[in-house]
Amino acid sequence: MMRNLSLSRHLALVLLAAFAVGNSLQLRALDDKKSEKASEAPEAPGSPADSITEGTVTVGGQAIAYKAVAGTLTVGATNSQDALLGLDGKLLPDSGIKPPDKDKPEEAPATARIFYAAYFKKGAATESRPITFIYNGGPGSSTMWLHMGSFGPRRVATTDTVHEAAAPYKIVNNDSSLLDVSDLVFIDAPGTGFSRVFGKDKEKAFWGIDEDAHAFERFIRRFLTKYDRWNSPKYLFGESYGTPRSAVLSAALQNVDLNGIILLSAILSFDNSVDEPKLNPGVDQAYALALPTYAASAWYHHKLTNPPAALEPFLKEVEDYALGEYMSALLQGSELPEARKQAVAEKLHEYTGLPVAYLLKSDLRVSGGAFSKTLDDAEGITTGRLDTRYQGPDYDPLSEEAQYDPQSNAISSAYTTAINKYMREDLKFGDNWTYKPSAYGEPGFHWQERYAEGGQNVMPDLAKKLKENPKTKVLLAGGYYDLATPFFEGIYEMHHLPIPQSLQANISYKYYQAGHMIYVNDGILKQFHEDVAAFIKATESAK
Repeated sequence: MMRNLSLSRHLALVLLAAFAVGNSLQLRALDDKKSEKASEAPEAPGSPADSITEGTVTVGGQAIAYKAVAGTLTVGATNSQDALLGLDGKLLPDSGIKPPDKDKPEEAPATARIFYAAYFKKGAATESRPITFIYNGGPGSSTMWLHMGSFGPRRVATTDTVHEAAAPYKIVNNDSSLLDVSDLVFIDAPGTGFSRVFGKDKEKAFWGIDEDAHAFERFIRRFLTKYDRWNSPKYLFGESYGTPRSAVLSAALQNVDLNGIILLSAILSFDNSVDEPKLNPGVDQAYALALPTYAASAWYHHKLTNPPAALEPFLKEVEDYALGEYMSALLQGSELPEARKQAVAEKLHEYTGLPVAYLLKSDLRVSGGAFSKTLDDAEGITTGRLDTRYQGPDYDPLSEEAQYDPQSNAISSAYTTAINKYMREDLKFGDNWTYKPSAYGEPGFHWQERYAEGGQNVMPDLAKKLKENPKTKVLLAGGYYDLATPFFEGIYEMHHLPIPQSLQANISYKYYQAGHMIYVNDGILKQFHEDVAAFIKATESAK
């Protein structure tokens, strides 16, 4: 499943944590042969007309009337270049810059035309009405997952833990929409969805940890200007790679205080990814941080010899063992005595259901892909990565690690269909455009690194924002069955942020019996809505 992208080894692995994984990477949403042919022609930069529609969503029995705007905002690759662009994406008349040669668009300065879908509650006073900017991750994923699954006014109905039957799919009223407490802006990252990049060295300009965050920063500033929302309570909501984006973005938004940052399925330091820590020898904490997720998954699939009655108390026991005896044993490396190694393997067997012999052979170190392949290996079953509750038949019974993600296969078709249908039929946008679920496979797609600033660890960025504005609050949320960004890894990172102890009180935690995309479960989405709504209500006045 790995792609040969020009990334560091750890970030390349974390790419799979986005929702452009498995088969979804191949689900290029094409309208028909005509639009497919049209999409092959180079697109000229510019801002197409916004589409403005109206609708009503019922949340908690209350009908909420809203205005929806589907449109684009063009941003420059640098602050100085961006300042020369109007809201229409064109050079300002007094910029003093000669417009680029129309016959050589590839020589023009790099720009990103970023697509968004914004929902505004009718009759709400903008200065007191919160606004939440929402995006998925990847890096390289569009935001169709959060848009059609979480807090928008409509969502695609899928059956939790089941591979949905083929089309037709149902797009239904979302009674867990967040429009009851906040206006919403769903943003497609440059090069994904309906967003496009143009100009010279456009790949270097927008695809990278800092480049991406600054593109979102410039977009948000332009959006606040266009819709006169500078004085509204402001929130960032990122999922998966959207969480490190939120960390860097929050720090980049200088002189813009945020009321809150919501991190769903978080990873801020890529050394903590359990996708392939064996490529990072000597850094063993990823194994320990994933152990509680292994235990939750084994509990769910009835693989434990002595299963506990309740999950949460069991996980607390496993967490203590993971950071205590298990981590201590891993740190000994080759100096670990055989007797202690045997004892640890037996304890890991109790917690994970994996055979003792396998644990010893793996030197007590099991990657996420190996766990997914081995948990139900005797039955020829592969366990999900984004959500370990999902399972499917092995691609290759002899493989060492999982060859695909059953969860991704189970829902990707429904979400791809839904976003294409909803955009064109409800939002009246994109009739002649291709909606790109991801940027994977795009010519030149890569991800810039930031070695000079500390590698792929953006914990300092989030810490910087919290110290600059000690009233900014953070909500960390996730699922117990998520192997892409294990829940204990997110908790560990929050407790290791370089911030004063007093600021730890600014961070709250909500975890659920779900996977990476906690919202695929209707009941959990309802609870998640209540938790996020309460977070916004408690922070919208910056108390």
